[in-house]
Amino acid sequence: MWLDAELSWFREAPAVAAVAAPLPSFGSPPGLVASRVRRAAWKQRREARRARATAVALSPAVMLAIAGLRSGGGPASVIEDPPSLELTLGAGPGPALHELHPVPRAVGAADLERAIAAKAKAAAAPAIDWHHADSLGLPYDGSLIDGTQLPVRGPDWVTWDPVTDSSPNLPRRLYGNEHTIRAIVAVTAAYRRAHPKAPRVVIGDISREGGGPMWDEHVSHQNGLDVDVYLPRLDRKLRAPVAEDQVNRRLGQDLVDRFVAAGAKVIFVGYSTGLHGPAGVVVPYPGHEYHMHVRFPRPTR
Repeated sequence: MWLDAELSWFREAPAVAAVAAPLPSFGSPPGLVASRVRRAAWKQRREARRARATAVALSPAVMLAIAGLRSGGGPASVIEDPPSLELTLGAGPGPALHELHPVPRAVGAADLERAIAAKAKAAAAPAIDWHHADSLGLPYDGSLIDGTQLPVRGPDWVTWDPVTDSSPNLPRRLYGNEHTIRAIVAVTAAYRRAHPKAPRVVIGDISREGGGPMWDEHVSHQNGLDVDVYLPRLDRKLRAPVAEDQVNRRLGQDLVDRFVAAGAKVIFVGYSTGLHGPAGVVVPYPGHEYHMHVRFPRPTR
């Protein structure tokens, strides 16, 4: 927008008036008067050029204000820029505020606690060096080729050495067929998810590295298909129970049921434990009052 070239500035009014006033009629103007007339005309042209340059430099808002004043509308007639976008809080034209900036769902204390526990559990999970093993012969007369070792502790289990009555067990006594190891990991994880406040499961012997006899404690456990699982304690201690009144039978039964569902061939339990299951699978046997002896079938290729 350009200002009118003929716009009169306040300080020029006398000079312009002098130019516009009629001259006396008694002859040619004296030299001084002619000089003033020429100077007034030159100043008028100079100020017109300045007005054009000022119009270029002024912002659109100022130019609109000047145009309003010239039109006689006053401050109320100043034009404002239209809004470029309207944000609505509900239905209607235009994007809703929640669509532009979705508000995340509030996270409660319980959600945060579960997320922290899951992250800590994932970080604590040990790496397992899996091998495809051969379980040869019988559980009481066999061997294990290329077995997989269960880590001495994990997020859902600890191990127990029956010879020294201490934790952890020796790594060389924790080798098994990969099917056996996977079942232990899966069952203990599912058990802990179902019972978040339950202690980790205490795992005893599996097989020696390479299998064969374990003369100090077992006749079986020779080909990587057997594992001893100690019954949960009422006092939540991570050690083998040594008395019947220390056993949490409710959680013990849950572990039995889960190993049955995982495909156990047979589970030996003590007569006094009251643990039960499918006939021919859950079998009472002497010497198993404080632990269950889980045996898996030989995997088929």
